[in-house]
Amino acid sequence: MMQLQLPPPSPEALAASNALQEEITSEIERNGGWIPFSRYMELALYAPGLGYYSGGSAKLGKEGDFTTAPEMTPLFGRTLAHVVAGLFAQCPRRLLEFGAGTGRLARDILTELRQLGIPAESYGIVELSGELRQRQQHMLRDFPEVRWLDSMPDSFSGVAIGNEVLDAMPVRLLAKQPEGWLERGVARQHERLCFSDRACPPEELALLLQQLPEPDALPFGYVAEVHPLAHGFLRALCSIVDRGAAIFVDYGFPAHEYYLGQRSAGTLMCHYRHHAHDDPFYLPGLQDITAHVDFTDAARAGLACGMDLLLYTSQASFLLDAGLPALLMQTSPEDQMRYLPMANAVQKLTSPAEMGELFKVLVLGKNVSLPPALVRGDRSHRL
Repeated sequence: MMQLQLPPPSPEALAASNALQEEITSEIERNGGWIPFSRYMELALYAPGLGYYSGGSAKLGKEGDFTTAPEMTPLFGRTLAHVVAGLFAQCPRRLLEFGAGTGRLARDILTELRQLGIPAESYGIVELSGELRQRQQHMLRDFPEVRWLDSMPDSFSGVAIGNEVLDAMPVRLLAKQPEGWLERGVARQHERLCFSDRACPPEELALLLQQLPEPDALPFGYVAEVHPLAHGFLRALCSIVDRGAAIFVDYGFPAHEYYLGQRSAGTLMCHYRHHAHDDPFYLPGLQDITAHVDFTDAARAGLACGMDLLLYTSQASFLLDAGLPALLMQTSPEDQMRYLPMANAVQKLTSPAEMGELFKVLVLGKNVSLPPALVRGDRSHRL
């Protein structure tokens, strides 16, 4: 772990983190001194009232820990709205968003759809964070079509959206040792939380290892994240879609690029006050914990439930093919006060050195299709 020199939390935030650590410690003790990392990550992010997403701290924007694409510019949501508009010609005008952040993406999509003359009939938001739900309700107070849901509906036709949702789903960790693959979990030693490896039941281990393309070829000491919770979420979502599409934007790789020998420490990252680091035990409940998405496994989950793989591509290709440049040019370059911030945001969204290549877009569909212009950058063959 790197030596962390990060901004100190407030006394109230530190007290909340300490309370969560006590809750995690109690769970470890109740389970014989060890819990899977996925359970630790679930508690750190979602423990009622104390977890990062279920507690009360601000998460997004300048006062939070990280910034997402919709926070950078409304052009992201406006571009996505044009994709949604094309799908609305083939399915009901309903939207369903998971983890809607501050509500900016919903606002930008709904605003653009109104301007296109294709307003949404409904916009459901499944949000686990009470603090973010309050911010969304304020942001979307002028959109009566928005409803908040506590869980996934029993059936759905329309367009589902998840922007940086899959990366925040708890992952299990596997570590390759000379005695075989072990599951890396969390224990407590010397008054501190720490990693601890244990054997995994053979049948369960075999299922987890199916996500790795060539586990036998990986070196000893290799640590890999596997994503059964994200896989289960995607299967649950895809199983309720009768007609429509699911669009996911996130950072990640296809499996053959994800599980490389040189990526021996995995992709687990934490975000605290706009600082990125690799210690998941730093101030539990006050920082985000994420892992890159295995898009091969995500696509498999959709295909297993009868969805079609409509598109897998980079964020840059998706936004450029969906009409982002034309939307930018609706603001005159001569109007520098408005144009330059927008152009800078577009550069961050599309540059290979920024978000353009690291972030990918996966579109799964049932009884709908995408226009040829949008799929010309398709990379599904790389999955």
